[in-house]
Amino acid sequence: MSVLNVALISSEEFARNLGKKGDVRDIESYIFKENRDGEILTLSFLRPLKHPESIRPLLSVLDVAKAGIIEVKRIDAQFGEIVVAFGCSNIESGYVIIDSQVDEWIDPEKIRIILDQAGLSSWKIYDEKIQNHELREFLFQKMSNIENHSEEPLIVTIDQSFNVKGVGLVAIGYVQSGSISKFDDVEIIPSKQIGVAKSLQVMDDNVDTAFSGDRVGIALRNVKSQIIPKGSIITNLGSKALEPVEKSNLTLEMAPFQKKTLMEGDVIHASSNLQFVVGRILSLNNNKISIKWDNPLWIRVDGKSRITIVQLDAEPMRIIGVSGTT
Repeated sequence: MSVLNVALISSEEFARNLGKKGDVRDIESYIFKENRDGEILTLSFLRPLKHPESIRPLLSVLDVAKAGIIEVKRIDAQFGEIVVAFGCSNIESGYVIIDSQVDEWIDPEKIRIILDQAGLSSWKIYDEKIQNHELREFLFQKMSNIENHSEEPLIVTIDQSFNVKGVGLVAIGYVQSGSISKFDDVEIIPSKQIGVAKSLQVMDDNVDTAFSGDRVGIALRNVKSQIIPKGSIITNLGSKALEPVEKSNLTLEMAPFQKKTLMEGDVIHASSNLQFVVGRILSLNNNKISIKWDNPLWIRVDGKSRITIVQLDAEPMRIIGVSGTT
């Protein structure tokens, strides 16, 4: 893997010291590249904005990240929700950096207990100032241990699209698995439109193929739509990697620290592969939950979809739990 996507929860000043600022939407990106033995290795730091006001950018980042960094200024409910989100997303490689500039002393042992309870026992804590090059080096070392999904069916999750004069419709998103090449026939989910990948760009460079982990811009030919909604997914034509689900029967693993009791009729959201789908609970039986979705939730047929269940009014912990079974 030549690209490592890192979920970054920090101040803008901290982020600017890690990489060059890229595009900004509800997520900021910071890019750092290094040539090692003739191969360009890239760290892509993804910083969600508007949290805690909105939880979706945080969950969107965690859908694509394989490692994490949290700069902590205080231990509060917001910090708790963040670490639970990382734990539910199964991000095992990460670092908590204690901001040494804050007036209030932060106990590393208390952070250690919270991380362990949230399922992040493998994360490291730094209560002294760490040099940026040291942090990047730790992440580069993790790259070789991250599972590569390039041999799996193509799944590209789309977070924006637009029309470019002389080029046409361009969709931008992350290659979650598989690879996409120029002139591949592709299908857009859920609209089921069929098109051709006319050209590809990764990190502003034209490429013939984009691989798992890459953030790719795909110029599409033969697609009638003027826009592709956020949360859409591009797959290879005929791959049948995904299937729509209108009703889910989930085995829900409750999030740590969650005290909310779900009830029949409650409105919840599912976050999975940049999708954010609303549903209503039909029935509950211990950790078994049946949900009817307002719009179909597209899941992987290989059973590898990870679904985070959220209830937006469940303050201060909006993450209810996680399920990998539908």
